[in-house]
Amino acid sequence: MSSGKIYDLLGDKQEFYLNHTSKTIDKSLLHIPSSNTVEDIWISSDRNNRVLQNLQTILAHGRLANTGYVSILPVDQGIEHTAGASFAPNPLYFDPENIVKLAIEGGCNAVASTYGVLGSVARKYAHRIPFIVKINHNELLTYPNSYDQILFGTIKEAYDMGAVAVGATIYFGSEESRRQIVEIAKAFEYAHELGMVTILWCYLRNNAFKTGEADYHTAADLTGQANHLGATIKADIVKQKLPTLNGGFEALHFGKIDKRMYTELSSAHPIDLCRYQVANSYMGRVGLINSGGESTGESDLRDAVITAIVNKRAGGMGLISGRKAFQKPMNEGVELLNTIQDVYLDKNITIA
Repeated sequence: MSSGKIYDLLGDKQEFYLNHTSKTIDKSLLHIPSSNTVEDIWISSDRNNRVLQNLQTILAHGRLANTGYVSILPVDQGIEHTAGASFAPNPLYFDPENIVKLAIEGGCNAVASTYGVLGSVARKYAHRIPFIVKINHNELLTYPNSYDQILFGTIKEAYDMGAVAVGATIYFGSEESRRQIVEIAKAFEYAHELGMVTILWCYLRNNAFKTGEADYHTAADLTGQANHLGATIKADIVKQKLPTLNGGFEALHFGKIDKRMYTELSSAHPIDLCRYQVANSYMGRVGLINSGGESTGESDLRDAVITAIVNKRAGGMGLISGRKAFQKPMNEGVELLNTIQDVYLDKNITIA
């Protein structure tokens, strides 16, 4: 896609998203993705050689190969949102092979899915595209519904099927979060020992985070702190929802704050809110990938472009977009994934 097409999708928001200059956390302080990400950022860490090799395997695959950026197709919604609800818009994806084919045809760096999905086609595809096995899930068949991330398999299973990385979710803020932190920290330690990259979905979940005035599950200060906790348990990459507001700690009257978090380190602009997430991810040493969110129909392409621009200009590492891609005919899903990638390939779209 040409820059002109991206500009057309932005419409009257071109100035807002493409010409914003961040005056909060200066870009010179960030570890910005590049073709030398492994050498520049990770070579001095305690990650072993096989972890570095597998991280480079992800970074060297797909249309974004050797840019430092990643485009990942995640399909764990069959458990997280029920298979029927997830795949009814396009029943093709009940078959795991089509999930992997979409990631390959879409030029992704990797495909992330469940033990069952990836294991069912591993012998045919594990050498063709990097596998990321999602090791825990929130299943929705318990009645009444309860919300907890539980392990669905072992790190050794992921290793044996040829995965280069594992992913997990922690519901920070929930009653179960402390158990999940300990559980996933141990799992990540073993994954690193075997040479696999670790990716953490740093999601918030607590009914008290949603008030009559706003939903603070996507507040920059709360999500930023979740990223910081994820980096602390040695996630190599953190996945986070794009922030939509700020001031969660203030509004909910908990935690500790410094007013400069809101006046100097961030602003109301989406790029500055996202940059605060990057800052909490060790100033970008731990790469931030933002989620693509649910499919809303006709606006998906534009929404994907905006999310990618915000992530890139904030200093993030890329996008992980699932429902917007697989809840469409495959050719349209490929187009959407390529559109996201085109934002990261466009040298005119720079760090704010």
